[in-house]
Amino acid sequence: MMTEKVAVVLFNLGGPDGPDAVQPFLKNLFSDKAIIRAPAPVRWMLSNIISASRAKSARENYAKMGGGSPLLPETQAQAKALEVELCRRGWTARTFIAMRYWKPFARETADDVNRWEPTKVILLPLYPQFSTTTTASSLSDWKDVGGRADGVVCCYPTADKFVSAHAEKILEAWRQAGAPTNVRVLLSAHGLPESVIKSGDPYQHQVERTASAVRGHLPDEWEVEVCYQSKVGPLKWIGPATDEAIIDGSRANKALIVSPIAFVSEHIETLVELDEEYRHVAEANGVRSYIRVPALGLEPLFIDLLGDLVEAALRDPLSPSPGSECGERICSRKYSGCPNQRACREAAYSDTAGAPT
Repeated sequence: MMTEKVAVVLFNLGGPDGPDAVQPFLKNLFSDKAIIRAPAPVRWMLSNIISASRAKSARENYAKMGGGSPLLPETQAQAKALEVELCRRGWTARTFIAMRYWKPFARETADDVNRWEPTKVILLPLYPQFSTTTTASSLSDWKDVGGRADGVVCCYPTADKFVSAHAEKILEAWRQAGAPTNVRVLLSAHGLPESVIKSGDPYQHQVERTASAVRGHLPDEWEVEVCYQSKVGPLKWIGPATDEAIIDGSRANKALIVSPIAFVSEHIETLVELDEEYRHVAEANGVRSYIRVPALGLEPLFIDLLGDLVEAALRDPLSPSPGSECGERICSRKYSGCPNQRACREAAYSDTAGAPT
């Protein structure tokens, strides 16, 4: 073990680091063919229109967080914690960060990795549930810039430590709020257009599997529902929408616990959308208790899991072929967007299993 020199590259979306970066960040986002699935000239035109039209309101939201996104410093803290954990386990390891739509970009990170001259490079997305719009886009970007990969983690939606970390955060937030009764937990994930899911993207399936696993760690009398936030544009998106789920909970006189089930760091979707916009929806509709659970961040169980995933990738005989939390493919073959071409765990990930209710 000690002879290995391990570079771990953490992937995330990124976010603008100041007001002047907001519009370029949005343009990068909407220029991605994984986000807008149109021919390049059309995509370029749309990215200009959308980024220009949304820049003002986006700057106002980022101003609430000091002018820029906290995602990079949050990710840097996670990277440092993982580096410490891997060193504690006896590895000579260094973590690197590659953001998809703002600095540090994959190209400069790949150069930094090469300068360090590792013996192994492990790619570890901070997207627990795989999607063609997130993980696949980041991995493709890394490949395009000539980034090296000796091991690739594709997803970890039902890893025990990931699920337990979420459940502990939910229970802790509930206790701190005075342990209200008649509870409904809303597990909120970033939404996607239905067309993306119908094209074979496994994201919704994996989010629902995460939710089912978390539900098993919560009190039996609680209700648990998956919902989706951050809809943009005219296309039909997967649902139910988080704001609609909040209104429905108010009608049932529920105490609502809202947990970001697909976000591992605080950023605009949690600090503005969940904390302000959706809280306002809850208050306007008379919700008696609106409890927002923090993202996992530096939760020790989560950092420990990341260490486990790195070690599993290092010991995987099939690397650099993408591996899940258990190495095997955990999506059925109907999900053509899944990159894991190994043996399929059909029984563990049945397509007929529904989301928790």
